[in-house]
Amino acid sequence: MADRNLATAGEIASWRVVTGDKSKEQFVKELHKVITSLDFSDIQAQAILDLQLRRLSALERQKILDEYAEIIKYIAELENILQNESVLRQVITDELIEVKRLFGDERRTVIVDAGVELSIEDLIPDEDVAITVTNAGYIKRTPVTAYTRQGRGGKGRLGAKAKNEDFVEHLFIASTHAYLMIFTDDGQVFKMKVHEIPEGDTSARGKAVVNLVQLSQERKLVAVMPVRDFAEEIYLTMVTKQGIIKKSSLADYQNIRASGINAINIDEGDELLDIIRTDGKRQIFIATHDGMAVKFNESDVRPMGRVARGVRGVNLRQGDFVVSVCAVSPEGTEKILSVSEKGFGKQTTVDSYRLTKRGGIGVINMKTTEKTGKVVAAFPVEDDSEIMIITQQAKLIRLGVDKIRETGRSAQGVTLIKCGEDDLVTSASLLAMDEEDD
Repeated sequence: MADRNLATAGEIASWRVVTGDKSKEQFVKELHKVITSLDFSDIQAQAILDLQLRRLSALERQKILDEYAEIIKYIAELENILQNESVLRQVITDELIEVKRLFGDERRTVIVDAGVELSIEDLIPDEDVAITVTNAGYIKRTPVTAYTRQGRGGKGRLGAKAKNEDFVEHLFIASTHAYLMIFTDDGQVFKMKVHEIPEGDTSARGKAVVNLVQLSQERKLVAVMPVRDFAEEIYLTMVTKQGIIKKSSLADYQNIRASGINAINIDEGDELLDIIRTDGKRQIFIATHDGMAVKFNESDVRPMGRVARGVRGVNLRQGDFVVSVCAVSPEGTEKILSVSEKGFGKQTTVDSYRLTKRGGIGVINMKTTEKTGKVVAAFPVEDDSEIMIITQQAKLIRLGVDKIRETGRSAQGVTLIKCGEDDLVTSASLLAMDEEDD
């Protein structure tokens, strides 16, 4: 519009040179004199030069003046719209009404109130993270991308650096939208969302579990378990130190208060030892302190309600107690690693243990003598597994399972760690590891 206004002004000014009947040469000469003498802009001058000579001669003075006046009036109207909000709003309203008149029809979609309420979890990405829990009860989550893949024969990496006598005992992958079930020695279970676990890098120790749930200092953490769906056909199989076993559907534990609920009713003087997740088709292996072991079908234990006490899983001799429980396959392809108080250990294939009925005394798992001491742990291992052994005097040793000889049930095993005269092994655990590039 501004360009057109300038061009019109140039045409009006050029009228001064268009008079009478002139030759082409005279006309061009006078036209150039006007362009150079008057204060024309480049646009005005170009507009004049672009006109054909006969059109310049035929221009009507009044027509040009009228067009110029219309343009000036239109500019004033536009400036008034831009400078007055009420006028601008009226213009917008009028134009929208016109659009409605031209294109308005019945709505083809329906707008309804969805009534959706967003929670904090809705704003958190559903992604997998690595969760590590140490032997002393410290927990953290780490992005799985922090654990890169390693080729065969690599050294691997620990889920966190050991601090004093502490080490990573559990490492598993879980979704940020999954739950973490936390079990204590008095039979209580707590629940928290995985995304509520503090995040830390691979070398961080984490935060004490007692600071994340309503867990008193007197309670001891015995097991942690990630759960995404509380499926009816999945079971929690629990075993106490005095040999009581109980199997309940995972669905029974869907609604857990912040203060926790009873996972199993514990007899006085007894305590919950461990919990494993089963599918009803496995075999249960229970090892005792005196070197005995019982293996029976999981189906021998009927499902019970959440508040039930359980049934006898193993018949213990006087002074004996359970040290480990695990689920094994009916094919018996796994190996059981047993470790004694004085640092002896051995591997034995699961099929070496005779299948018995629930509640029996069982068979010999490891020959215990004054030299070996009693059994402190027994658990399934693979050839590339590593274990961590800790003593009363806070000595730690990390061993590859491939260095431990495979023997029969009644063997006493080989020395895994040399204990001093006043020292004993207190714990042996499968080392939780992930892999990374060299």
